[in-house]
Amino acid sequence: MILAAIVYVATTGCAWRQLPPVFGASWQTVNRRFAEWSAARVWAKLYRVVLDELGSRGELDWSRCAIDSVSVRAAKGGS
Repeated sequence: MILAAIVYVATTGCAWRQLPPVFGASWQTVNRRFAEWSAARVWAKLYRVVLDELGSRGELDWSRCAIDSVSVRAAKGGS
């Protein structure tokens, strides 16, 4: 129920305080769990599991892959 509530907030854009009671947990509980899971990198781990599963099934379409990067200025005197 907590995961469903977090997904609801993420996909609808509603504020935590606007979370409908149908999820069975208070918005404070859902928000706290989101913060705990974020600190524990649960989302990155879940993302990796999903990618690995889709990759093992051959269901990833890498033709639509994009790479994002950040340019960082080199230090003076660096090689």
